[in-house]
Amino acid sequence: MAIARFPTIVLDCPDPAVLAKFYSEMLDWKVDASEDWIDLRADNGQCLSFQKVEGYRPPVWPGQDVPQQMHLDVVVDDLDTAEAAVLALGATKHAEQPGTTFRVFLDPAGHPFCLCLS
Repeated sequence: MAIARFPTIVLDCPDPAVLAKFYSEMLDWKVDASEDWIDLRADNGQCLSFQKVEGYRPPVWPGQDVPQQMHLDVVVDDLDTAEAAVLALGATKHAEQPGTTFRVFLDPAGHPFCLCLS
């Protein structure tokens, strides 16, 4: 039996509104905002949250001077189409691309995330 349910992934960032807008447009999830915290929710209940952190320092990948601690993998049907879309939303393609079935990007706050072929 589970001790808890409905885990939420929370990303620290300097501006929750900017990061939530990026992910809400990429995932087409609904925004529920308060002053320093924003939840994005899918119709099925999945949740991704963003928390304002003063003095935020983005992770440095693949180095570990400022470790990434976590990253998101999202599934796409076409890497080229998805890449163009996330770049238009404000993502940055990382110079390090270690695979052929996925691509590494940085969200507007510098968190690594990968577009992965389905």
